[in-house]
Amino acid sequence: MSLPLSAANPVPFVLGVNYWPRRKAMDWWKEFDAEEVREEFTVIRDLGLSLVRIFLLWEDFQPEPDRVSVSALNDLETVADIAAGLGLTLDITFFTGHMSGPNWAPSWLLHGPKPEKIFMQVISQNVVVDSGYLNPYTDPLALKAERLLIRTVIERLRQHPGVGIWNLGNEPDIFAWPPDAASGAAWALEMMTLVRDLDPAHPVTCGLCFSSLQEDNGLRVHEVFASADFGVMHGYPMFAGWSRSPLDEWFVPFTCALTAALSGKPVLAEEFGACTNRPGEASGIWEFTRYGRPRAQFMAGETEFAHHLERVLENLLTVGALGAVLWCFADYALERWDRAPCDESIQERHFGLVRPDGTLKPHAEVIRRFAASQPTVRPALSAVSLDITPQAFYEAPLEHAKRLYQAFLETHLEHPRLET
Repeated sequence: MSLPLSAANPVPFVLGVNYWPRRKAMDWWKEFDAEEVREEFTVIRDLGLSLVRIFLLWEDFQPEPDRVSVSALNDLETVADIAAGLGLTLDITFFTGHMSGPNWAPSWLLHGPKPEKIFMQVISQNVVVDSGYLNPYTDPLALKAERLLIRTVIERLRQHPGVGIWNLGNEPDIFAWPPDAASGAAWALEMMTLVRDLDPAHPVTCGLCFSSLQEDNGLRVHEVFASADFGVMHGYPMFAGWSRSPLDEWFVPFTCALTAALSGKPVLAEEFGACTNRPGEASGIWEFTRYGRPRAQFMAGETEFAHHLERVLENLLTVGALGAVLWCFADYALERWDRAPCDESIQERHFGLVRPDGTLKPHAEVIRRFAASQPTVRPALSAVSLDITPQAFYEAPLEHAKRLYQAFLETHLEHPRLET
């Protein structure tokens, strides 16, 4: 991911996938099976992908604030061994936290009533709890625990060939909010500095969601990524009220371009994708109850999503993105559907490159063909023209995001090669 770009020194466009095992889901570390990982990482390798993003579920890796689980650490090293043996590298995500609907919290972090800003289900040790938790950006106990986890993991793995990226969290902007933007920026600076002091050889970033582009939640992209090696963005047009459609092929590239314009850093599309309908069925709406509320969820037809992904990948090249990391590896096996997150967040059962039985969906072949073309990172042909300062953007982020997206579309869709 080194920059600047030049014709003489092309940088590979990173292709990867976010990973939880098909048969384990979020119980992966509690029910670790190395052969299962080897089998599924082989599928990932054979599709031509090079990066696997994995998640250190906080309660599994740090059952006490002053103790990192030795067994989880050993299993993580085994995963790194498997990855390296297959020519893959890992995007290792600390402090997971928010994941696929629920917010998963170690029991020692639980504290006080559940605040209004935590609108997700809270789970601790596989039990739904009616509790809030200590603020991970400012609480002394939480910060001390975070430093310990970072130090322990990196000291163990910093020289391992399976390590690719260190990542400070999965959508921490959904797990909890810092009390203000200054606290969020200070947290990012401290943790990234610690990572870099421990391991200057590997890049560090933080897995922010597009919610940080549409509300001022204290994790402003230009401040969080100021101390990162590159920015990342997680974007889902079917979850955004301001996308043109649930399969808006410019939404994810635009969120990357906007993040790049705000932060001044190159950006990796670290998480995007779509939940898919039953095999052979066209796109449609599923209606169900989720966390006690009715939900109407767009489910993409498998073939329609494959066509959509082809366009998104080309558009990511156009905006100069560093790469594309799909959500996610697998639909979860039927025996997991009565457990979190699949019991309530029904759409999470169907986000994978492979179906519950392990067969490949059509968009897996799109990825295989795209990887075989050996794409490289390009200078941005389509960029966001930022007409305000990042500080001014966060005075009304949703309004500015919508306005800038409209201007982006009006400017770049006039070019014949970019027409949809």
